[in-house]
Amino acid sequence: MDVLVVIGVLALLVAIVIPALQRHRLPVRANRVVCLNNLRQLTLAWIIYADENDDRIVNGAAGIGRPNEPAWVPRDWDPNYMLGKQLSDRQQEGALKLGALWTYCKNLKLYRCPSGIQGEMRTYSIVDSMNGYPQPDNPRGRGPKEAIKTTIIKKIKQISNPYQRPVFIDVGWAPPGSYAVYYDKEKWWDPPPVRHRDGTNISFADGHVEYWKWKGKETIKLGRTASRTRSPSNVTPQSTEGKEDLHKLQKAAWGQLGYEPKQ
Repeated sequence: MDVLVVIGVLALLVAIVIPALQRHRLPVRANRVVCLNNLRQLTLAWIIYADENDDRIVNGAAGIGRPNEPAWVPRDWDPNYMLGKQLSDRQQEGALKLGALWTYCKNLKLYRCPSGIQGEMRTYSIVDSMNGYPQPDNPRGRGPKEAIKTTIIKKIKQISNPYQRPVFIDVGWAPPGSYAVYYDKEKWWDPPPVRHRDGTNISFADGHVEYWKWKGKETIKLGRTASRTRSPSNVTPQSTEGKEDLHKLQKAAWGQLGYEPKQ
């Protein structure tokens, strides 16, 4: 009889706990789906922009204009963002509407993941290689011949295997420039964004989107310590899984690794 009572109590607890867990997971999954759709729409706008501009892809460095290359989004971040400062909603909205992609994507909601940092109207970045901001230590079309293939891409026709080359990445807030990842060093430049249950959403040059779940515990730990006010960089992964995470993103961003991975 006691056993039946215990079983009955356990059944009651399961009936209470499981729905609660499902309600908790549903918003996480829903936000991930919404985020993936946002990236899909932004990438479609990115592709149409190139189609209408002689194959030239948009300047992917947020807030950094170039001669004859307006940024996909002008400066929508406060100069003191590392101190936690943010522009007002009105200022951010104005910046987004002045962006080179606004003509092709006139919906403010598509620039922000529902689970992004509060107060940020944009939570996505374009990766360096897709006409982003060339970091000092990354290739710019100079140096060894093997680095020439990894120059900053300016035109759609330069993209080999577009289904493997990322464009937008969900970082959860509005950083300046573009998302940086090394080509020839086994280190993280920008920390890995940890979003949507230990992964991140990414779009690709052919228009499809994916959710990447990080394998390494150290990758997840590093990403979780990063924020608008603290962004650790030049971190070398130590575990096999951590290195796999880094290599995967580097290969995708640049098309290949610019170094021989250490065992």
